[in-house]
Amino acid sequence: MHRRQFVTTAASAGLAAVPLAGAQPNAFFELRYFHMRNGSQTQRTRDFLSKYFLPAAGRLGIGPLGFFESMIAEGSPFILALISYPSAAAFAESRVRMASDKQFQQGFEEYNSMTELSYIRMENSLLRAFDSFPSIAVPLAATRPARIFELRTYESNNVKAAQRKIRMFNEGEAAIFERLGMAPVFFGETMVGRNLPNLTYMLSFDSMAARDKLWGVFGGDPEWQKLRAQPGYSDAEIVSNISNSILRPLDFSPIR
Repeated sequence: MHRRQFVTTAASAGLAAVPLAGAQPNAFFELRYFHMRNGSQTQRTRDFLSKYFLPAAGRLGIGPLGFFESMIAEGSPFILALISYPSAAAFAESRVRMASDKQFQQGFEEYNSMTELSYIRMENSLLRAFDSFPSIAVPLAATRPARIFELRTYESNNVKAAQRKIRMFNEGEAAIFERLGMAPVFFGETMVGRNLPNLTYMLSFDSMAARDKLWGVFGGDPEWQKLRAQPGYSDAEIVSNISNSILRPLDFSPIR
């Protein structure tokens, strides 16, 4: 997709595009889950992320970032942190840099004390952005009402099939989402995580009603029907399992 086309469609969906391929390499995304059991754990995690993690990330130039809670999702309740890095090296360096940040370490020590469990388990995965969407799209207006976010993961039977599904997104599926106003946030191939090979992407909607309507429009879109009819692009050939979660942004989330 040409940069001008991307910026136009992103702007029409209420999003601002981060520079595309040619201006910077594909970003890497960390999906960090905090699995909870009770309300006090949720509040402790919210406090840690809003008071310590988010400010430290800002000081160290890490981002864009998003923080979400589950509405409809397997493994609920959980909080999901979406963290963007300009490279795999930046991801690797981030913990070292965080460890040298005194203000962050103060909150880290408190959050990870054994006096009270702050979470049951943490789980994370590392993704590389698609060529057609090489960085996160962030909201233009922080004052707009919070959107509904959908996180979808497509598993494949083998790496070759997964690569075809990624090519399908790069050759048109991601652009159809944008054209229809489904406001993509990111698309990424999972490099480190569970149930490999798989890809994950995030879309955003004004409401659940808007989400349901737009998926219906997408299913009947002529361009989508033409794309999925191409040899090698049927679901049976490239996707073995689909899972999705409906999320809402926490009140301090920059992506909302």
